[in-house]
Amino acid sequence: MRNKFTYIFLTVIVAFVFALNINCRNDEEFEPAYASLSDTVEYVGMNTCIECHKSIYDTYIQTGMGQSWDSASITKSAAIDNMHQWLYDKDENFYYKALWNGDELQINEYRVYGFDTIHKRTETVDFIVGSGQHTNSHIYNHNGYLHQAPMTFYTQDAKWDLPPGFEDGNNTRFSRKIGLECMSCHNSLPEFILGSENKYTEIGKGIDCERCHGPGELHVENMKAGKLVDVSKEIDYSIVNPSKLPIDLQFDVCQRCHIQGNAILKEGKSFLDFKPGMHLSEVMDVFMPVYEGSENEHIMASHAERLKMSACYLSTVKDAETNNANELRPYKNALTCVTCHNPHVSVTETGPDKFNASCNGCHGAKTQSICTEDANVLAENNSNCVSCHMPKSDATDIPHVTVTDHFIRKVIPESTEESIKEFVGIACINNPKVDDAAIGKAFINYTEKFGFDVSLLDSALNYIPSKSKKNIKDNFHELVQISFLKNDYQQIQQYLSLVKTPLDFLTEQSYDNKHAWTSYRIGEALQGIGEGEEALAYFKRSAELAPFVPDFQNKYGASLMENGDLESSFKVFRQLVIEHNRYVPAKSNLGYLYLRRNNDQQKALEYYSSALRLDPDYEPAWLNLAGLYIGQKNYSLARKTLDRLLQVNNENEKALELYNQIKSL
Repeated sequence: MRNKFTYIFLTVIVAFVFALNINCRNDEEFEPAYASLSDTVEYVGMNTCIECHKSIYDTYIQTGMGQSWDSASITKSAAIDNMHQWLYDKDENFYYKALWNGDELQINEYRVYGFDTIHKRTETVDFIVGSGQHTNSHIYNHNGYLHQAPMTFYTQDAKWDLPPGFEDGNNTRFSRKIGLECMSCHNSLPEFILGSENKYTEIGKGIDCERCHGPGELHVENMKAGKLVDVSKEIDYSIVNPSKLPIDLQFDVCQRCHIQGNAILKEGKSFLDFKPGMHLSEVMDVFMPVYEGSENEHIMASHAERLKMSACYLSTVKDAETNNANELRPYKNALTCVTCHNPHVSVTETGPDKFNASCNGCHGAKTQSICTEDANVLAENNSNCVSCHMPKSDATDIPHVTVTDHFIRKVIPESTEESIKEFVGIACINNPKVDDAAIGKAFINYTEKFGFDVSLLDSALNYIPSKSKKNIKDNFHELVQISFLKNDYQQIQQYLSLVKTPLDFLTEQSYDNKHAWTSYRIGEALQGIGEGEEALAYFKRSAELAPFVPDFQNKYGASLMENGDLESSFKVFRQLVIEHNRYVPAKSNLGYLYLRRNNDQQKALEYYSSALRLDPDYEPAWLNLAGLYIGQKNYSLARKTLDRLLQVNNENEKALELYNQIKSL
């Protein structure tokens, strides 16, 4: 029997989804002929576009999209006048300070005990993310792997603070991976290394022309060959002009990045696969949690979703689809993103008159007969429609940021009472025909990625059947993931018994490392129930399928060690430390192997110390270091080491046990 979330989704949420997608139409009405949708047409890069479109480039490069990503430099940084500020994370007891060392931007991390600095780590920033209108975030590149540094500059408040998601004891310091989901919206399409999560061989600088216009190879060839099209009369199908797309496809170009939520990729798709002229739902379904009592709240990148809730949008788009089907520009007379925004011109250069003119296009002149606001208030606000009907407010997902709410509506009086939010379900905001599999995966993601209650996994099972052997085989990856998140390792073992030779179909490399993750989860489950030898085969498979994911390599190396193969384990950790020189667990494990395999105390000390310089809170390295000193009968250093560990975690049972053993020695 389906639980309450199922009924909520089928009643409240479905209605909400259809309201947001009123502009969808049958595929037969539009047969896209754009050359750029072909897999054989290549991207040419922004520099090629500049050859013919220099004036457009000159204004576009000043927009938020054009300024979205660049190398770290003094000219790119919005924080240049605020480098004196310190940042303190009270939950994790780290201080942070940004500074310029010549032309290099560095992030320094400190920990202080008494009057002594007991930890310092410095990383050089390679890229700055964000135009500076709202934020600058900071990315460092080590051996092609991109990670986010734990400092963001918030422009509107002119202050440094932790990045979104790092607050309240969740500071991942220098280890947050910058994967394709992030990169594909903040940048042009990078060259990504398959079998990794965040390794790149080529990284662009900002969102380029082809993100909105599609691959331009054929268009360039046609122009050079003199194959011109009179675009005032017809569509040039060698390149996408979003203003000439049907309204829903035009929205999908913007929605690719301007709806933010829980993105569930279609089978076999990646975040690199969307091209202008496609339905976004061909590549992904995007979900949002729905809360009662939160109608006035919005997140940073919710522009398209909020606009689609507006009466202005709902009425004008419906009329335009009826009356403008054969227009060269189908969005004419409809309220879409480009009604107000010229994507080639910065919003800071557009000015309120342009936006208000869009309102007046339907509502007439701004007079008292049109607007019911008091004349004095109107005059005080320069008759600015947007300031009242699209008010700026805080984004719920990013601190210190105020953005325009694109839900156009009558002015709502501010309430002094705090609204009570109640979670009622989830909604797919870009696909009214979303299938059960995507809904089930969305519930899984809300638990694993967003920290929602584990009870949502029962909702996931309502959409992912497991009653027959065929069900289990068809949904094997998702069922293993659900059981893994529930710590139900016996259930995973049961699934394995019902599927013949599961390793035989855990063979595919993909952008999301799906098969590698399933192998890893199975290995963890088998190890958790004492089947360490059988687990080794699955850890090995995950490491083979995703050789550039350090967690998989580390687990494979540890499993080899636990199964007595010290030589193979040593080789895995040696290679892992070479490839990922900032990966702390591998350094601690390699030090342990040097001690156990070769009794090389100096090498062990070197790797333990290196691990702790990177992460002074990594408890296994402190335990290993204490064990080294105990083996040397240097009990004084062992006690000091355990003291440091107990400062990190005063409930570490192994540390307390060792401390009690040596305190009298």
